[in-house]
Amino acid sequence: MQAPVIERAFVLGAGLGTRLKALTAARPKPLVPVCQKPLITFAFDHLAASGVREFIVNTHHRAEAYARFFPSGSYREMPVRFRHERDILETAGGIKNVEDLVGDAPFAVYNGDILTDLPLAEAFARHLAEENEVTMILRSAGGPLQVAFDAGSGRVTDIGNRLGTGAATAFLFTGTYVVSPAFLRRIPAGEKISVVPVFLDMIRQGARLGGIVLDAGHWWDLGTREQYLEVHRFLAEKPEGLAFAPRSLNGGTWPAWVHPEARLGAGVRVEGASVVGAGACVGAGAVLRDTIVWDGAEIGRDSVLDRCIVSGSRSVAGTHAGVDF
Repeated sequence: MQAPVIERAFVLGAGLGTRLKALTAARPKPLVPVCQKPLITFAFDHLAASGVREFIVNTHHRAEAYARFFPSGSYREMPVRFRHERDILETAGGIKNVEDLVGDAPFAVYNGDILTDLPLAEAFARHLAEENEVTMILRSAGGPLQVAFDAGSGRVTDIGNRLGTGAATAFLFTGTYVVSPAFLRRIPAGEKISVVPVFLDMIRQGARLGGIVLDAGHWWDLGTREQYLEVHRFLAEKPEGLAFAPRSLNGGTWPAWVHPEARLGAGVRVEGASVVGAGACVGAGAVLRDTIVWDGAEIGRDSVLDRCIVSGSRSVAGTHAGVDF
């Protein structure tokens, strides 16, 4: 008999991306490119490698941009369904808003602005075997350690010590979790609400809020420019370093550092973990060092950019270090 799997995932795509500032002015953060591949497609590839076959994405900021990247409403022949939030509803509110789309089986929830290769199949199996209502995927390092978890019972016992338990908050919540349909009945309809207060109510009531600690693999929250550049440095050193196989969006090879449709003038030097996107133009004699140039951007001749990020269709000239355009 075939083992049960999680076949559907809700990927959070409605965030405002305020920490990346100028980079998300024209697109939501889940569409920011990583080696010319939209960040959200790493989530799709990762989930698909663990058996997921259908994706639901909520939208808010620059929602129209999703249609440009997924004009057929699919990814690798798997359906991608979008649900717009006129007013942003936060995590729990967003989940409640897609209640009619997720069906009556357990599903995964995945933060659309993280990049990770955690062994999701282990979490899926744990959730189903223990019949949890929610199973939070945790790590013991890599960010704010706010979750108290009892390995003996497999239950989360506090978050940020908000219940006053005094239990050691030794774990990071990765923003990825598995949810059973019963959880949706806990969320008020049409309200802006995070999952955290709902989780805390579950703990108070003794509900099955489970956890699993997955310290294998990698996890990045691409909320800052430093983390964004760090991921590119990692991929430059270990292009096969993710446990699942990322796919390019349009059938080309990945990772893609200099797009074949980019135009580079004579004597251009592309150094370190630098990316030049499709249609970008880099003037003669320019130097790019650990710099990400998005599609359609233009870099003036003899410019020197060190640890810079140039978003789509921007024109930059001169010498700059650590600047976002």
